[in-house]
Amino acid sequence: MIDRLNMFMVLAREQHFGRAAEALGITQPSLSSALRALEDQLGVQLVRRGSRYGGLTPEGERVLDWARRIVGDARTMQAEMRARHRGVSGRLRIGVIPTAMPRIADLTAPLLARHPATEVTILSRSSDEIRDQIAALELDAGVTYLDSEPLGKVQRLPLFRETYCLVDRTEQAGPVGWAEAATRPLCLLTPDMQNRRIVARHLADVGARDVPRVESNSMLAILSHVATGDWAAVLPQALADGLPLPAGVLSRPLTGAEGHMVGLIVAAREPHPPLIRALLEAGTRGAAVS
Repeated sequence: MIDRLNMFMVLAREQHFGRAAEALGITQPSLSSALRALEDQLGVQLVRRGSRYGGLTPEGERVLDWARRIVGDARTMQAEMRARHRGVSGRLRIGVIPTAMPRIADLTAPLLARHPATEVTILSRSSDEIRDQIAALELDAGVTYLDSEPLGKVQRLPLFRETYCLVDRTEQAGPVGWAEAATRPLCLLTPDMQNRRIVARHLADVGARDVPRVESNSMLAILSHVATGDWAAVLPQALADGLPLPAGVLSRPLTGAEGHMVGLIVAAREPHPPLIRALLEAGTRGAAVS
């Protein structure tokens, strides 16, 4: 049943029989046969069928929740038994909001040093994608904002507080207020990024709107516009500190906001797989010394 539940989860993710079969490395008839066998075993229809995939039935939605729990527990059991013989090993898939990328090595480098048989895949994701992909078992962990928007059923570990700065070509050093930042022609991240929504709220607090002349999901694109001298950007201070700013471009702290907590999240499941426990331990040690 575990294999069939996993196939069902992939179909729910891909929402297309052909793409799901390709992702699983099997033929489409094999996927359809496994799905029908699962439906027969459970005694309910899971997928609306027609000429193409028609979505999950209400029973299918409920089974999807159970499938994620059962498959997650099965993977945890397998990892636990493997760790008893080989120690902590395997690959972690970590989704990270773009603004936290300059600090991700503070978390992963100690983990890799302490457990040489581990590997990590670090993926740039929006906060919404991190939340949804952890729930769907497509990510093992995420580094995202903890205090701005709902995260679902997750365990949280605070790592650092994100503060903000105005980045532009200027000869004036020193702090700057959000009201002054609002007068500049801004380049901002796209609205699907939570950082953009945070910036919009801070600008609204001083009676301004976030109406950027340029928006992008790429920090390099934003900085390339800032380098021309015609635009400015609001960036997390850690990101500005970690990027090579163009000549003549300065980052100035923005005053009047406390910042937002960024942290590690994992599925709220006990017991955690050995790799997740090791990641949480690395995050706890890092937070204690930061």
